[in-house]
Amino acid sequence: MSAARVLARVSVVPALLLVAWLAASLPLLLAGIFRPVPAIALFAVAAAAVLWFGLRAPHDAPGGEADQARPVSWWAAGGVLAVGVVFLVFQVVMNAEQIIVRRDPASYMQFAIWLKEHGSLPIPQMRWAFGGGDPALSYESPAFYQRGDDIIPQFMAGLPLILALGGWIGGTHGMLLMAPLLGACAVVAFGGLTARLVGPNWAPLGAAALALSLPMLWVSRSTYSELPALVLLLGGLALLHDARRRQARAQAFLGGLALGLIVLVRIDALRDVLPVVVFAGLLVGRGRRTGWPLGLGLAIGAGAGLVEGFVLSRPYLRYLHASLNPLLAMAAALVGAALLMAVALRWEVTGRRLRRAGAAVARGRLPDVAAALTVPVVVAFAARPLLQTVRREPHNADDRLNVHFIEQVQRINHLPVDGTRQYSELSYHWVVWYIGVPAALLAAFGAALLVRRLLRGRSPEWVLPFAVLAWTTVTTLLRPAITPDHPWASRRLVAVVIPGMLLLALWAADWGLRRVRRAGHGPRAVRAFAAGAAVLVLAPIVVTSAGFMAARTEQGEVAAVRGMCERIGPKASVVLVERATADRFTQVVRGMCGLPAARTVPDAGPGDVARIVRKIYDAGRRPVLLGGEAANVAPYGRAVHVLELRTRQDQRTLTRWPTGTWSLTVNVWMAVPARP
Repeated sequence: MSAARVLARVSVVPALLLVAWLAASLPLLLAGIFRPVPAIALFAVAAAAVLWFGLRAPHDAPGGEADQARPVSWWAAGGVLAVGVVFLVFQVVMNAEQIIVRRDPASYMQFAIWLKEHGSLPIPQMRWAFGGGDPALSYESPAFYQRGDDIIPQFMAGLPLILALGGWIGGTHGMLLMAPLLGACAVVAFGGLTARLVGPNWAPLGAAALALSLPMLWVSRSTYSELPALVLLLGGLALLHDARRRQARAQAFLGGLALGLIVLVRIDALRDVLPVVVFAGLLVGRGRRTGWPLGLGLAIGAGAGLVEGFVLSRPYLRYLHASLNPLLAMAAALVGAALLMAVALRWEVTGRRLRRAGAAVARGRLPDVAAALTVPVVVAFAARPLLQTVRREPHNADDRLNVHFIEQVQRINHLPVDGTRQYSELSYHWVVWYIGVPAALLAAFGAALLVRRLLRGRSPEWVLPFAVLAWTTVTTLLRPAITPDHPWASRRLVAVVIPGMLLLALWAADWGLRRVRRAGHGPRAVRAFAAGAAVLVLAPIVVTSAGFMAARTEQGEVAAVRGMCERIGPKASVVLVERATADRFTQVVRGMCGLPAARTVPDAGPGDVARIVRKIYDAGRRPVLLGGEAANVAPYGRAVHVLELRTRQDQRTLTRWPTGTWSLTVNVWMAVPARP
């Protein structure tokens, strides 16, 4: 097999396998029978079909304009694979163990642990274990909503379904190791897309740049939803690139399905795939064989995500209604507009007029004007902190907690205390922190050149990737919609913005290299230019990442929680009587310990706890009380220290990139009250 085929195929295989797994596992989850045997059996069948149709077409050498006639070297293919393997090994060593619920990775882990063990949703509250319902008890915790007699996880099920497979194979550590594996797949997929859109010789540099960036290093050490979303995005775009070149309908369908299934992983991906809707309508209108398959695959994938969301994650979607409802309306309107556009293009008279108008645009000055407008857009984002201070007033309990959190971080960072600050005006600066000034400038230059070329009817392979990258980058920078501490906020950039800007920067560097060649300079000058471009791209990325690269965080949590579960013992009904411990451990006890868990409401007193203890004993079970300090549980029985964890956690910064870690101490004390 040639190097071209190896690179082309290995860069889309991860996305195809994720498509097969999600297609096999989601119906089982909806039916309440997500168990290893049926899931793996269906996956084997789906994977065989997806790989057959996704890989069976002959693969030409991927590459940009200057490399189409040049064969892909084994150095390029091997370089991408080597970067992926080294990244995987390094990240496995540095892998975090976020299972105690403090932020999203542990929430996803606890969601996945429940699916691995039970294979169905929702999660029962098990009130019977506490002698029935009691007004002093609550069963919810952060990321796990209490609705009626059920507990409903907050997030979309895509990532937990993927993590559950790792759990069936390797237990809790197998689930945690899915993060480095998905990260390595994303790095290889980015290398493959770079080879297709820029040129194979740039592919190893692209893979290395993404792998060394601080957000990618950070996000692929923990179970973040951005990881499978990025694999699906990069793989889907690569499949559609290949389908365009060969008019392969099966690949177009699978590419659309991969992009649509991102919605099953992250509901806000509805915004990211809107340009794909328009592109599918354009292909249909122009009579391309791939138009309808692309649209069908996209509709099935996104539809599956919406079905899961409204059936299994409805409280989460209801929580997001202020932003989700307009997005759904926009998506529906855009689908209708795309269909009208397709009909107009297919209608002979209108289609002829539209094609003439497009030709006139290509010949006129509009491409130059559009390219020039890229500069003020970039300048506006860069100058935004001088013109705007983004604030958000709290509207609910979660917003008020977020205000309190930001105030704490501001005090630690020695900043003016204002919990309503969102720091979104710094979003472009965030990107520059992580990829450096040279890459940011190259990306802006590349975007301007590509806008001009696309409007002139050139570089058609860039139409869809550029539309997705530009649309999502601009909308994300305008409204990141995330708690603004770093590295946490960098997860919003790693899904599209940072890979997209690196891709544009590499394309601009390749454009410059082609000009050097055409000017008649010799091989030495060409090599010097390429080496200089590589240094300009990589050096700032490494400088930013250096302080974080070898910093291990969230270590020892698995062993600590397992030890706590052993000390609690069997047949216990666990009541968490202190807020912070209840936030962190209610679902951990329910999922990892396999025990009924509840928490006392804020105004519960000793009399309420005594009543609950009596009801648990009457139900034939052993009451166990948990708190963060001995004083929380000592009034009810002998306090026993059942969990003591001393580790490191992510640094939290608001106005500069993170350079290290903070200490983290977690304690849990237990008491077993005597029977009244």
